Amino acid sequence: MSTLGERIRKIRKQQKITLEALAGTELTKGMLSLIENNKANPSMESLNYIANQLNVDVTELLEEVSTKELREVLEKAELLANTKYDNLTNERQQIVDLIEPYVPKLTQGYEAARLLELYCRGLSFYNQEKSESLLKHVATMYEQLNLTTKRGEIGTLFAIIPFTNHNYQEALDILLVERAKLEANPLWIDPLSRLDYDYLEAVFYFSVGKHDDAIRVMEEAIAYSNKHKIFKQVDNLYRMAATHAMMVGDEEKKDYYLQKLLAYSMFADDEHSKIFTYYIEMHYLNSYKKMFKEADDLYNTLSIKNIKNKIFISFFLLERGKTLYGLHHFEEAIEKLEAVVIPEVLHYPVDLSILYEKEAYIALCYLELDQKEKALEYISKAVENIAQMPDTPYKTFILNTYEKIKG
Repeated sequence: MSTLGERIRKIRKQQKITLEALAGTELTKGMLSLIENNKANPSMESLNYIANQLNVDVTELLEEVSTKELREVLEKAELLANTKYDNLTNERQQIVDLIEPYVPKLTQGYEAARLLELYCRGLSFYNQEKSESLLKHVATMYEQLNLTTKRGEIGTLFAIIPFTNHNYQEALDILLVERAKLEANPLWIDPLSRLDYDYLEAVFYFSVGKHDDAIRVMEEAIAYSNKHKIFKQVDNLYRMAATHAMMVGDEEKKDYYLQKLLAYSMFADDEHSKIFTYYIEMHYLNSYKKMFKEADDLYNTLSIKNIKNKIFISFFLLERGKTLYGLHHFEEAIEKLEAVVIPEVLHYPVDLSILYEKEAYIALCYLELDQKEKALEYISKAVENIAQMPDTPYKTFILNTYEKIKG
């Protein structure tokens, strides 16, 4: 952050004004040089004169961080924040490092609030306690600016932080409180924010095993989205609906929501939604129908072997491993399954439970290869991983596999 002298010099040079021209008739060139080098402090009268010469408000010189400077920093931070997940390297740390020197001065105005929000989002990956504390200040800043939609986004972030720590009930409780606050505000009429809250509420209800509440919120959100032709979160809602229908054995509903998602992918040119429909069909064939030859055919005919999306890679590797296990290619299956890595952004217990099957299938492969000790090692890890997850077919599969191998 700049000093008073540095700010004067920076603005003077930006305007291509010489020391002599800025000094004018009221100051000497030597005195102005001392001021710019922080070797002399101008009187208020001199400061007003300098501001007038530069055609800026005197407050811009007095501010340790000018609005213009904050806007420049914010522009850099937004570019980093918009990095796609597949391209992420150390952008989160870069955001923290970029904004951290300004944090003590981020007290008012939109630029300050947004910078502090981005700082908290980045910091939440490294220091959640500090992030949560600062977020309360961000919420107050947005309230003072009457930016209700932005305040609503902070409410979801309050809930997402415990969710990433797998404190699912706490996340749900916080979200419901935050939503109640917003709905009490007559200015909160933003349908996009409503769909964000609907989607997260359904996710959190599923996460704590309250399936009836989750389905109610999910179906209401889908109906609202269709009625008002607003498509934010609709892809996520269709994915969740299709997955749940599959888990409860409702093949008709699964197919219905997958068709909806496929239509959306074509309408929105959304490749990720299209890939998901392929994934669910393969997953359904492997895990629910035990039709491994058909899963193999699907893998080979849909040209999905070269998927680059970081999140999908692990899911497809898992399915490929399961298919190879079912086709009795045990060593090849182990190789694929060992390559499965849980992406750091995944915290939804259904997603985690699916990926925790990795060790169970490796265990089954080792059992077929007459290596029971290794099989027990892997299935024990799967049981440990799944222990805190809510009941799902995947949890049941892991526990049943444990009994099979142990017995």
